[in-house]
Formats: sequence, C-alpha cells, structure tokens
Amino acid sequence: MNPFHGRHFQGEIILWAVRWYCKYGISYRELQEMLAERGVNVDHTTIYRWVQRYG
Repeated sequence: MNPFHGRHFQGEIILWAVRWYCKYGISYRELQEMLAERGVNVDHTTIYRWVQRYG
C-alpha cells in the first residue's frame, strides 16, 4: 500500500522535505521557502506534520 495515498502532495515532495529536514536540520520555514522557489506552495506546519508522520 502507498503510504502517501490520499495526500495532497506527491510522495516525492514529502520525502524531499522530510529528508532535508532530518539530514541537514533545515528549519520548517526555510524548507517552505525552498519548496516555494521550486513552485511548490506548502505551509511550514504541513512540513512539520510530514516529519512527524514519515520522519
């Protein structure tokens, strides 16, 4: 079963954000800005929830 089934964002985006947070300790707001630069508009609290669930 796909762990990202039913999520608004693709699994690749979620994994990218979680990986960078865990590996480099980038803040949620910095990740929000980095994703926005790549055309992905996501709130920092959503990234927090991703890290709690998939990190």
